[in-house]
Amino acid sequence: MTGTQQPAATSRFAETPIQKTALIVGIVFLVVGIAGFIPGLTSGLDTLLIAGHESHALLLGIFQVSILHNVVHLLFGIAGIAVAMSAVASRRYLIWGGVVYLLLWVYGLFTTAEIPANFVPLNWADNWLHLVLGAGMVLLGVFVGRESGTRRR
Repeated sequence: MTGTQQPAATSRFAETPIQKTALIVGIVFLVVGIAGFIPGLTSGLDTLLIAGHESHALLLGIFQVSILHNVVHLLFGIAGIAVAMSAVASRRYLIWGGVVYLLLWVYGLFTTAEIPANFVPLNWADNWLHLVLGAGMVLLGVFVGRESGTRRR
């Protein structure tokens, strides 16, 4: 067919830098979610509870986890892999996922084991990790793939 142009594909899986970034973040979350159930990577698996601060299982001997905590990591991972189909969705995943982790950081700062609302096992290592994850995801979502100045092809 000469003289006709085929419509360009609107999205390809992990085609742009922001999509690749969301895919990598998603894979990391997926691996962390799986690791939370693996003996050796997670100590105290016999104390792993569905939810709550009473779960004393520690991922890498540092980060307090529960079944709910691990499932959330798995879901964040699946979401990151799924959104890698779209640049817009990838950017939103990183920014809004980062906001969620920043809110979780704030929650962890003010929630102690004695508060009934403490349904997530969090320790200080988790809190600082949530701060770094949240800020990192937001920054990645804002800056990855943005053109700096004008660029011609």
